[in-house]
Amino acid sequence: MRQIFLDTETTGLEHKLGHRIIEIAGVEMRNRRLTSRHFHSYLNPEREIDTGALSVHGISREFLLDKPRFADIAAEFLDFVRGAELVIHNAPFDIGFLNAELALLDMAPVDTVCHGVSDTLRMAKELHPGKKNNLNALCERYGVDNSHRTLHGALLDAEILAEVYLAMTRGQESLIIDLGDENPGGIEAARKTSCSSQRQTQIVRRASPEELAEHGQVLAAIDQASKGKCLWLHGDTGS
Repeated sequence: MRQIFLDTETTGLEHKLGHRIIEIAGVEMRNRRLTSRHFHSYLNPEREIDTGALSVHGISREFLLDKPRFADIAAEFLDFVRGAELVIHNAPFDIGFLNAELALLDMAPVDTVCHGVSDTLRMAKELHPGKKNNLNALCERYGVDNSHRTLHGALLDAEILAEVYLAMTRGQESLIIDLGDENPGGIEAARKTSCSSQRQTQIVRRASPEELAEHGQVLAAIDQASKGKCLWLHGDTGS
């Protein structure tokens, strides 16, 4: 599976107000391993940068004056992401900006070129409802080092996101069976290894006397309310 972890920096928050992308970066992962391939470019937005956005990423208008425009790198970027799953934190924001840039060039939306889009912010909210789920909070939660992240930067944030994603989805790799040289025993050996590992790490916790007593009270109440038809007490399954 080929994935591209993507991030952008922009002149402001709303592409519908004419804001543009000023930095774009993506790092490639294959089968849960980062490769050496990445895409990165600063872009001349041909407009001013909002003060609020500047305070977040620190990229000045003057720095971008000699940088390429999105039109100059669009084809190369699309070739890089073509056929891959895009993994983005707060994907609607970045996809919205990318599609706005492509629309200015009369080009198809990026999601028609890539093989789907996954939003790690949505994933994090499902895993940790009611908690902070920005990239810094996730780094702290999963023990990912982000001490070098003093300002937002697309390439650095894409690399950090890849580490966070691996931590968030850790355990799913047990569902993937490698049929290559690293697993000479084939599917059966992988299955036995997986089952053995699960047995070794399984923890059985017995209910305490207090918990058993409370459980008994709940069953008694159910039995009374059902006029003696509590299956857990009488063992009648009706079959």
